[in-house]
Amino acid sequence: MTADPNAPTQGFPFRPSPHRRPSPARYLVPALVAAGVALALGVYGRLHDPAGTAFNLAGFSSTGAVKSWLATVAVLFAVVQLVSAFMVYGRLPGPSWSPALHRWSGRVAFLVAVPVAVHCLYALGYQTYSTRVLVHSLLGCFFFGAFSAKMLLLRADRLPGWLLPFVGGLVFTVLTVIWLTSALWFFRTVGVTT
Repeated sequence: MTADPNAPTQGFPFRPSPHRRPSPARYLVPALVAAGVALALGVYGRLHDPAGTAFNLAGFSSTGAVKSWLATVAVLFAVVQLVSAFMVYGRLPGPSWSPALHRWSGRVAFLVAVPVAVHCLYALGYQTYSTRVLVHSLLGCFFFGAFSAKMLLLRADRLPGWLLPFVGGLVFTVLTVIWLTSALWFFRTVGVTT
């Protein structure tokens, strides 16, 4: 016996037709969450009185060095995620475990980026005193908003084939510019030290 496709299921009066195109409104929630996360981080960073330091690790000369090296590790894992995404989408040849590599490299990149963001927000706040710092502050907030949207879109059904790679590419690009305006700047200004 087959189930009636119009039968009520779990509180919804009708199942959507599998041939109907999803409404563009379904992308509104990830977009609103992204905007909310970015705005909340920016407002907190602007209103919070910067503490000057948030953490330091033994073996590093300064919190700037810790932050720069952690950001570099995050970018390196993001590059692994980019390459593995090309493997997953069939643009590059890759092993059968490419999807697992893609997921885990993204998780590690995010986990390593979190202490950097915490340091930036808590110790430095949202700053605008130079173009480099303004771009870094804006993109830092935008990154976590875009990342939140990407995580929500991963669970969505019937996405257009271009959307997830576009959002993933956007997250990667923003992370790269954040690294260029912070860690690379630090290494060029202070030197490549630990």
